Amino acid sequence: MKTKIIYSEKCLEYGNISSPENSQRLLFAAQALQARDYEFVKPAAANENNILSVHDREYVEAVKTGNTNDLDTPAHDNIYEYAKLTAGATIMAAKTNGFSLMRPPGHHCGISGKALGAFTRGFCYFNNIAIAVRALEGKTVILDIDGHHGNGTQEIFLDDKKVIYLSLHRNNVFPQTGSVTRDNCHNFPLGADCGGKIYLKTFKKALKSIAPHLKTAQTIAVSAGFDTHAGDIVSLGLQTEDYFAIGKEIGKLNKPTFFVLEGGYDAKTLGIDIDALLQGFEAG
Repeated sequence: MKTKIIYSEKCLEYGNISSPENSQRLLFAAQALQARDYEFVKPAAANENNILSVHDREYVEAVKTGNTNDLDTPAHDNIYEYAKLTAGATIMAAKTNGFSLMRPPGHHCGISGKALGAFTRGFCYFNNIAIAVRALEGKTVILDIDGHHGNGTQEIFLDDKKVIYLSLHRNNVFPQTGSVTRDNCHNFPLGADCGGKIYLKTFKKALKSIAPHLKTAQTIAVSAGFDTHAGDIVSLGLQTEDYFAIGKEIGKLNKPTFFVLEGGYDAKTLGIDIDALLQGFEAG
């Protein structure tokens, strides 16, 4: 059975077309997946208690009032409402084993944002996957396959006994974190354009390193970033067939699994790569 796609066209209503994180990437991805006969489901917004389960009130008020200070992550009109809708879509994906095809992304958002000297960073306003994991409450393994390290997700769950965080990402790029493993946060930095063979070998090694946790996990949560595609902004030299292989390894874990879109800024390949990941997952 195909993974359901959680999606609302409302996520196309904000932003700047000159930004890599623009509405066109989602529009074309949705069209590509609709052409492949995925079932689409509309989300409901998260409530403020969901958001406050992860972020402190000062941070939430900053997003609500437009008190942001990052040029890449500005105070768009109604961004609080758009961010709540995306967080709600991720909660729905978590509860239905779906794929949240929404924006803005979230894995750079920490508890308060102050750790990086700014409230909002890296196109992110709320940490969607963290909010969904907190809504589930059970033991969870988070697999972050975005090309950037999910510094916010690591900050939120560091030392959390219910969560294991695992990230494969490009070394020495924004946000300049994730060079080493810390407690329950397992990091595997990779060189630029390393290619699918090295990536898959590292991914299998990484999964093996957390095998005991995978056995006892109730849920697998995937921060699904596709900016690792060859030529994207943090290219690891991956091709569409590599996402099929990644999905197959995740499917082999045989656990309830949900996905949330993070990066992936090539509008021509994003939907095709998402389809490959999900086909691989179903094959696994």
